[in-house]
Amino acid sequence: MSALSELAEPGMADWPPRHVELAPSLFAERAHTDTSALDRFATMALLSLRPSPTRAQQVLLAAAAAAASAMTPLDDAALCEVARRAAKAAFAPLDETAAARALAALSEASFRALRLRPHPPQLLAAWTMIRGSLVELDTGEGKTLTAGLAASFAALAGVPTHVVTVNDYLAQRDAQTMLPLFRFFGLSVGVVHSGVAQNERARQYAQALTYCTNKDLVFDYLRDRVNARGLHSRAQMAVRQLHGGLQAGEPLRLRGLHFAIVDEADSVLVDEARTPLILSAQREGKGDAAVYRQLLDAAASLEPDVHYELPLAEARIELLPAGRDRLHQLAELHAEGSEVWRTSWMLEHYALQALRALHLFKRDQHYVVHEGKIVIVDEFTGRMLPDRTWEQGLHQMVEVKEGCAVSGGNVTLARITYQSFFARYLRLAGMSGTIRETSREMAWVFGQPCLRIEPNRPSRRQVLPPRLLPDQTAKLAAVVDEVKAMIAQQRPVLVGTRSVRCSLALSATLSEAGIVHRVLNALQNADEAELVAEAGAPAAVTVATNMAGRGTDIRLHEHALRQGGLHVILTEWHESSRIDRQLYGRCARQGDPGSVRAIVALDDELILRHAGAAMIALSQRLGKGAWPVWAIEALRRHVQSHAEAANARQRRATLKQDQQMRHQLAFSGSAE
Repeated sequence: MSALSELAEPGMADWPPRHVELAPSLFAERAHTDTSALDRFATMALLSLRPSPTRAQQVLLAAAAAAASAMTPLDDAALCEVARRAAKAAFAPLDETAAARALAALSEASFRALRLRPHPPQLLAAWTMIRGSLVELDTGEGKTLTAGLAASFAALAGVPTHVVTVNDYLAQRDAQTMLPLFRFFGLSVGVVHSGVAQNERARQYAQALTYCTNKDLVFDYLRDRVNARGLHSRAQMAVRQLHGGLQAGEPLRLRGLHFAIVDEADSVLVDEARTPLILSAQREGKGDAAVYRQLLDAAASLEPDVHYELPLAEARIELLPAGRDRLHQLAELHAEGSEVWRTSWMLEHYALQALRALHLFKRDQHYVVHEGKIVIVDEFTGRMLPDRTWEQGLHQMVEVKEGCAVSGGNVTLARITYQSFFARYLRLAGMSGTIRETSREMAWVFGQPCLRIEPNRPSRRQVLPPRLLPDQTAKLAAVVDEVKAMIAQQRPVLVGTRSVRCSLALSATLSEAGIVHRVLNALQNADEAELVAEAGAPAAVTVATNMAGRGTDIRLHEHALRQGGLHVILTEWHESSRIDRQLYGRCARQGDPGSVRAIVALDDELILRHAGAAMIALSQRLGKGAWPVWAIEALRRHVQSHAEAANARQRRATLKQDQQMRHQLAFSGSAE
């Protein structure tokens, strides 16, 4: 039996595609190919210059509309059969004639099952993703239904499909919302999130389509790779299991990387690509708290710009020669102690980790203390990551810093970046309301275009002039005044903050002003669904971190709509303007009214880290008066472009390191 036939899916003769080179693996995944920088640059240039195929879009939509009339008289069974045959005929060869029939059938089924008739941009976006492209579809345009249509299309074609979301809440919500459509077609649905037990995951991935979070999916892939221990086929695995070479009860979780629809693709494939995902096992025993305390005390005694440098713009620390000398002087006091003090490279490494714990990692921003443990907070989603730890002693340093019990160190079992992982899918698609700015990087890394789909209705969002205040106190006062003005108009208000710490500070200020409000952050998230449901009530005030950003749909009460809709206040610029736009996208959805305003301060962390000479020059030019809108916008563009450039450099370095490690392991005979 050939590798291709062993990996083929039942009922799908043309899948996996014969033109795609498969990796020697237990299941279907794309082989890694070394592409030269020149080839990547040429691909990026061609795709970035490629116009949106509006003519082809119009032809496809016209064909789907023409086919729709034939679907209405069909009974449910006949409609399902038409959809299945058309999807199978269209998926692998990307046949647009069959695609039009499939989309027409999907549209009719959606109306019958969900009482929702997809509008043309949703049908167009679904087909564009079936083709393996990345789509920009404005916030509020119905991405949940769009992903459901594309997932149904692929699953009807017999292709195992993963719908990848950014958090547990969205994975469960979207799967539940689309369940009637999937049931209509007789498609089985799995859901994988942090609350799903490991021994249940293989069954969830075995369904026709699976909703899963990006982190759970990647770690399940790494677990399969580790458990396989270099095996390249299921036959090899069966032999090893027969001879006791694999642990009982450890079946493969995944059944291949066939087709993925990545929701909020720019967040997953770009923003979170700076840090590799590392599967680790904890060493036995506890960490030596006394040694970590000594190292923290030693680091605290070092002076900035004398013993170490802390370039704020790059959030990193470098030891200076005087710092190394000082550490070795301190080491003489601990000569009889831990090996760390007696080994030069270990001393410098752990001293740097101690400096990072003291100066770069902040409580209620990068982590929280929850039930006596350090829990990392995802900076992009605002959610806790209870199963994640920092490596190489950093987590233990933070534990000692906060007075928590010290955990044991970790042993790395496997690692991969999001960009390396998703490049392994046989066909990759994704969508976001804010993906256009990443089109060049997507073309460079994945060789895929980013296509914008125009909205069904023009946006009614009103962007109010931004305000720049001198400090945090003035900013909080301005936010309170803005909230009071909106309450007087009986409009709901969503106030976005970048961290738990900032959300708590703002909440205290609102309470002092007598403003009733609710808070959604990593520490206060037990009733998230209820809070989101009530956030659209007249005069409701909600303070939230990025948990209320991507994917959050705040439904407005009728009275709130009549009063002008949801008002969004951004209290701090993010490193990427895309994340700002995601927060703005909570209002004025699908033609509803709404407004947004940014109220920021000169001592916000992003401005302090990245403004530099630009802020000094503007301040000197403008004096002490209020900054005009053009100057505020110039400052925003400068700090965000500076931050984005630094993040892009880090992503390139991480991806390069991942590729180098793959080559080294391949040379040694290891699979990963």
